Amino acid sequence: MPESLAEIVEDFAAVEGQDKLQLLLEFSRELPELPAHLEQAAMEPVPECQSPLFLSVDAADRDHVQLYFSAPPEAPTTRGFASILHQGLDGHSAQQILDVPDDFYVALGLRDAVSPLRLRGMSAMLARIKRHLK
Repeated sequence: MPESLAEIVEDFAAVEGQDKLQLLLEFSRELPELPAHLEQAAMEPVPECQSPLFLSVDAADRDHVQLYFSAPPEAPTTRGFASILHQGLDGHSAQQILDVPDDFYVALGLRDAVSPLRLRGMSAMLARIKRHLK
């Protein structure tokens, strides 16, 4: 797991209960806007997410993969998950991303804070990113 993603997992492990949700909300606010050259309509939808989420994987440089996410502000959980993946994986090599355990999100300790359906959405985001890189 890339160090940046491992640090995020450690941050979540260091807090309990409602503080985990607060941390997730903070991540949702940090999801970057899409660059001018990329439109949501050109991005891949992730229908497993309960809220609209779109992603784009730019693997032209396999040593520095660029990830882009779009989710509405009124979907803080989905935005938070996308921001975790962005901050933890953006700019890393394709191989580093492919090596991330499919269930890494379990280590975030959010199982009691968010629904299994929402966690499935995060799993689907990672699976789609990996599919683009294979």
